Amino acid sequence: MPNWNERYAGCDTAEVAPARVLSEFAHLLPRQGRALDLACGLGANACLLARSGLQVEAWDSAEVAIARLRESSEHQGVHVRAQVRDIVAQPPPAGAFDVIMVSRFLERSLVPALQNALRPGGLLYYQTFVRDAVHADRGPHRPEYRLAANELLGLFPGLRVIVYREEGCLGDPDAGFRDEAYAVFQRPREID
Repeated sequence: MPNWNERYAGCDTAEVAPARVLSEFAHLLPRQGRALDLACGLGANACLLARSGLQVEAWDSAEVAIARLRESSEHQGVHVRAQVRDIVAQPPPAGAFDVIMVSRFLERSLVPALQNALRPGGLLYYQTFVRDAVHADRGPHRPEYRLAANELLGLFPGLRVIVYREEGCLGDPDAGFRDEAYAVFQRPREID
């Protein structure tokens, strides 16, 4: 099991970029509402969400990551409510968020809670590592922490797929988007 506090202590927050799915599809974000960056790490996604005008909560179990996120968000002039939290033991409550971002984290037992935590019309941005990877040294070594082929497409059956990308090992391995899959999902709006 990796020691996340040690890993985050050695990272340069200025070099940490938001997840590609969020950067490329930030134009889909609502103009206002509540957002959650789940397993936020150093919080590049949380800061992007806050700059987009959302009220942002960011949760991670690593104390070092949360402390560094608080410093970097203050330095950037954005407000992020960062919290040390065991997200498996304390998943997000139902109907609490308009946007949820999950990047490079896979805990399948949280799927029902994530679906239920979205408000009607809410968006889930999800990006994580796949088993069919060009660079097997990127990401977790254990296959249970990586998505099987097309698994992300079926992981959230109650949500509508808006965007999906997974390239695997096809074609030129030095081009494209490799080693990860991403998707943007939407919770259907309730019919009046």
